Amino acid sequence: MSETEILEQLQLLRTKEIEEIKVMKDDFLAFRSVLVKQDDFKQFRGIAKQGGNIHFQYLDIPRS
Repeated sequence: MSETEILEQLQLLRTKEIEEIKVMKDDFLAFRSVLVKQDDFKQFRGIAKQGGNIHFQYLDIPRS
């Protein structure tokens, strides 16, 4: 996953065009490095799945 692809996916999630982003284990570190730079970082929730993959959702209320 390139940084551009990640930013596009995050924007689609923010605008509710998609419900979640499925990040494969191998792409996680690249994805996370882009995600933590976002102003609304706390509104993204990652849910770990079996095998090391993570599903990210966007919350209307930031997590604490």
